[in-house]
Amino acid sequence: MRHDSLIPLSQDHHHGLALALRCRKQGLGQIRPMGAEGLRERAKEFLAFYANNLVPHFRAEEEVLFPLLRSAVPGSGEMIDELVRNHAQIRQAIPQLEAGTGLAKLIFDLGDLLERHIRKEERELFPLFEQHVERGSAETAGVEIKKILQSVSA
Repeated sequence: MRHDSLIPLSQDHHHGLALALRCRKQGLGQIRPMGAEGLRERAKEFLAFYANNLVPHFRAEEEVLFPLLRSAVPGSGEMIDELVRNHAQIRQAIPQLEAGTGLAKLIFDLGDLLERHIRKEERELFPLFEQHVERGSAETAGVEIKKILQSVSA
């Protein structure tokens, strides 16, 4: 069971994993519509998810969660640096997705990256948070995370 402050991020992760699976399957031509039409649909879906979910999600992690974990768990820096690099890779892929070029490989690769990223957070980062962050700090982080996530949907 996730700490309450992480639940909004875990809910995003659930939707992100479903998208990641669709992206990988689309890139392999395993879901309809196939071909260029399906790839354009998946690119459009990924772009919408990025704008509506990933932008605020990354912001909440980078501004609240990651700094808190760096200070609470000194050995977490390397993992957090990797996760920040993943965020950057996804951001850098957005213009190519918008341009609609090289979509089959790009969509597959984005799905693969998104899944690996989410799994690392759920299996490694969040348990560190739950084990090492004091309750008061965790609750304060949860409030800040919710503010950031809700600021986009408002």
